[in-house]
Amino acid sequence: MSHAHESNTAAIWKVFGILSAVTIVEVFLGIYKPDALFLNHFLGMNLLNWVFYILTIFKAYYIVWSFMHMGGEKSSLRWSVVSPLIFLVLYLLFILLTEGDYIYGVFKDSTIKWNF
Repeated sequence: MSHAHESNTAAIWKVFGILSAVTIVEVFLGIYKPDALFLNHFLGMNLLNWVFYILTIFKAYYIVWSFMHMGGEKSSLRWSVVSPLIFLVLYLLFILLTEGDYIYGVFKDSTIKWNF
């Protein structure tokens, strides 16, 4: 009762292609910084940063989906694994942006100098 070995080469190349395409888009946007995204702001950040965050969360979700073999699992299991990941990334972003804005305001409006 041996199982036939199935080749996952096509699936591996598909994952490689999707993650490469998203990374290429991130690098392209990081190098060229289009004015439409870089100069417009939304919720205290420029739109380019929001695009980077969305693409990063997409890549993290897709890596979990493909490398942890979540595609064939039940929806409840997928969400129980992916939801904490998404929540923690968004929470970390919120903390970093809130604290960074506070520190920027302290250094901008006070006599303390930027010495680092």
